[in-house]
Amino acid sequence: MNHDEAQYTRMTETSVPRLIISLAVPTVISMLVTSFYNIADTFFVSKLGTSASGAVGIVFSLMAIIQACGFTLGMGAGSLISRLLGNRNHEAASRIASAAFFTALGIGLLISACGLLFIDNLMSLLGATDTILPYARSYAGYILPGAPIMCASFVMNNVLRSEGKAAFSMVGLTAGGVLNILLDPIFIFGLKMGTAGAAFATLISQTVSFIILLQFFLRRKSITRISIRCLPCRLSELALIVKTGFPSLCRQGLASISTVLMNRNAAVFGDAAVAGMTIVLRIAILAGSVMIGIGQGFTPVAGYNYGAKKYGRVRKAFWFTVKAGSCFLLAVSSVIFIFAPHIMRLFCIDPEVIKIGTMAMRCQFCVVPLHAFIISTNMLMQATGKIKSATFLSLNRQGVFFIPAITILPQLIGLTGVEISQTCADAVSFLVAIPYIVFFMRHISITDRNK
Repeated sequence: MNHDEAQYTRMTETSVPRLIISLAVPTVISMLVTSFYNIADTFFVSKLGTSASGAVGIVFSLMAIIQACGFTLGMGAGSLISRLLGNRNHEAASRIASAAFFTALGIGLLISACGLLFIDNLMSLLGATDTILPYARSYAGYILPGAPIMCASFVMNNVLRSEGKAAFSMVGLTAGGVLNILLDPIFIFGLKMGTAGAAFATLISQTVSFIILLQFFLRRKSITRISIRCLPCRLSELALIVKTGFPSLCRQGLASISTVLMNRNAAVFGDAAVAGMTIVLRIAILAGSVMIGIGQGFTPVAGYNYGAKKYGRVRKAFWFTVKAGSCFLLAVSSVIFIFAPHIMRLFCIDPEVIKIGTMAMRCQFCVVPLHAFIISTNMLMQATGKIKSATFLSLNRQGVFFIPAITILPQLIGLTGVEISQTCADAVSFLVAIPYIVFFMRHISITDRNK
């Protein structure tokens, strides 16, 4: 049995819980390391003052835009590749991977050029106050040149995961993340670069991750190939990548928009509110990264087996993912709810920031356990090609429900409205996802019986 055939057998015959765990553990580690180095930036930069801490939140929305482009192409390509490999069409899978990679490089270059050209206007648009702007400008000045590398890395990560090679992805992300954490204090304090030092450390770490991930493809350790020779792909295939990844564009793009709206509404109440909400957002992302990691372990399993028409395994994979994620998030949320003030004090000594952050953190983590169902449902729809459903669901949490909440609630109840907006949006998103999964499970059950 050759390597590709062995991988197909593994993805379609291995015990579902064991398979998801084996794929999720490296991904969870990767996501945690990524979140830790994001938190490390916030932690070290916060020592420079409240305005510097707020700058991290401003530039985070810019990074979310870059991530949105990378995830759109990466998740779109990954979903298609897992199903193509399930159908044993390796040539088409390589065309898809190559098209996504080179398109990501091009879009990243465009973001970098436009962002650097209009950097002050961009930072102000993203919610920087006059006192935060100098710190945000310094931070973004190093993040923007790394946009092509970040976009292309997201593509390679998702391609490797779609093949069931999450361990390779873990190596690239973990190496870069650990390096970032080590370099942060050296550049920020040792070389006295301030916020620019945190961004420079991020740029170096992203470059290292990119090189490590690329060498897996160049050394042919992957099933798919990334090569100029695989181009040009059909225009219809590129359009399909974007269409399939559109839910990720909505999800990540709205994450950026929601962060901007959060920053702009929080800025009305001062730099302390921006800093407090920035810290809460980073902690929430840390907890959520585990669920996303579990979900990305689940996605190739769903895609492979849906492509192979093994619907019982798809059903089993979904419910295992929801149960495992719910248990983890419930445990984490309970701890964070209890120790919210202590967590805030790790980042900042400003009593106003601690007060605002504690309230927002407790509100947010009341509903974080619901993310297991919300994320799993969204990823299932995307992995199985239900693009309209996946797109609508991805619009909800940080768009359809969050944008009205963050726009209206602060007008009605002031700062409390900023603190509870995401909580309200999460609760409604959970309720809306329920009928989608009921309909999907009924559909595959009927299809399974009629085979």
